[in-house]
Amino acid sequence: MNLFSLMNTILTPKKRIDVFAKLGEFLQNPDEQLRDLIQNAKQYNAWFTPESTAKAIASISKMLNREDLERWMEDKNSQPTTLNPQLKVGLILAGNIPLVGFHDILCVLASGHIALIKLSSQDQQLIPYILKKLVEIEPGFDRQIQYIDRLRDFDAVIATGSNNTSRYFEYYFNRVPHIIRKNRNSVAVLTGNETIQQLKALGHDIFDYYGLGCRNVSKLYVPIDYNFNLFFEAVEEFKGIIDHHKYNNNYDYNKSIFLVNLDKHLDNGFLLLKKDDRLASPLAVLYYEEYSDLISLSKSLLEKSDQIQCVVSNKFLPDIDVVNFGQTQQPQLWDYADGVNTMKFL
Repeated sequence: MNLFSLMNTILTPKKRIDVFAKLGEFLQNPDEQLRDLIQNAKQYNAWFTPESTAKAIASISKMLNREDLERWMEDKNSQPTTLNPQLKVGLILAGNIPLVGFHDILCVLASGHIALIKLSSQDQQLIPYILKKLVEIEPGFDRQIQYIDRLRDFDAVIATGSNNTSRYFEYYFNRVPHIIRKNRNSVAVLTGNETIQQLKALGHDIFDYYGLGCRNVSKLYVPIDYNFNLFFEAVEEFKGIIDHHKYNNNYDYNKSIFLVNLDKHLDNGFLLLKKDDRLASPLAVLYYEEYSDLISLSKSLLEKSDQIQCVVSNKFLPDIDVVNFGQTQQPQLWDYADGVNTMKFL
């Protein structure tokens, strides 16, 4: 392909912004087929309830607003290539929550490269339909999207998996540029001065998507002798989560383990709280740990930064970027997973 032809195949940043913004508008008002996919996603993945699936789509639609897209694309890291070769970027997507791999796809498309998409077996309907709509808006994106069963002939890789699969990924992809994502968890730092509204917002950070996302809070840091009464009062509105059979099974199982082992814990009927120094708690369980001062806690969190996705708090913590209560599942375009700037990498 000569230079003139290559430059004609590259959509300008302004055109990409227009297309992505139109996709965001579409997602705000889904058509009948997408509404059917939202309703029926649970047939393929029991965790993808209509409420969770609609929430994920709404989050993406909010992300794809023109103002934020312009700010994002103004970054020199977000400029698509013209003279540089168009590369094939393998994307191995996760499927723990609906559309969790969409941002990686968006980054590859925005940077002008070709996305070789290996869908998760847990999320195989939503992404193809949304990308089909993207191509309908701008057919030029069609040449940048390929679905694959086996990854081959690639120039770079972005792979998301567990800590176990990440070791395999690191070995297999060590000769090409790569981003390998492992298990991460999010935490919340409470001071005891939070309002009930803030704690209700924290409930979304804990319970949205049933706690299955890396941006879900799995642990609380609380002052010594913290009183959980207001916290339990605030999250009572999320009690309907126990009606999901898979969540209920996890709650019953973990409660049984605690009772058999005589583990001290708190229980409100749909969430178990247990004092534990680990970050990753089982489903339907929230770990907590007491701290004496915020300076020491900040140092401890920095030492664990490679295991933490988000830190939620209304308090300033030295050298730590905090997320407001209720915002962990509302990432913006520049909120890159694991703090790795995907656009800069691409």
